[in-house]
Amino acid sequence: MQHSVSYTTRSPRPGEVNGTHYSFVDKDAFMAMIAEGLFIEWAEVHGNYYGTSKKIIEELTGGGIDVLLDIDVQGALQIKNRLDPFSNRCVLVFVLPPSMEVLRERLRGRMSDSDEVIGIRLSNAVKEIREYKNYDYVIVNNNIDDALKALQSIVMADRIHQSRVDHEWIHKNFFEEEL
Repeated sequence: MQHSVSYTTRSPRPGEVNGTHYSFVDKDAFMAMIAEGLFIEWAEVHGNYYGTSKKIIEELTGGGIDVLLDIDVQGALQIKNRLDPFSNRCVLVFVLPPSMEVLRERLRGRMSDSDEVIGIRLSNAVKEIREYKNYDYVIVNNNIDDALKALQSIVMADRIHQSRVDHEWIHKNFFEEEL
């Protein structure tokens, strides 16, 4: 499994590294990438643009690698609606904070956003949380270790989902020569 690094037009926060946390680009470059169809999904979130490279996702999944995307509800639903449900699996996992108060504390604890930006993020969070029913799974992140275990369980279960079985292998090994 590999985490996908999204593109964004927002400025890096302290400690963020270009190409590791995000690929930071200016708005003109981002708009050009949209026009060229380079994103599998993109959205404007909290006044900035974010998007996922179609080429990188195709390269990784084509090589048999599961890809983890950390994206907002707009992007998640774009991907889900674009994929052929019979040939491509997309498992949507909605990660919730334990409460709005905890979310507020976590945003303040970053010490990277103004009160105005935190207010916008909290307002947007309520709108996004309303979309949880469009996801396959919901994890409440009370404890990072427990949330990670839950995510690992979802990934492992999806890897053995019936839709991922090599049907030709089953046919060859069990049905070609009936006993």
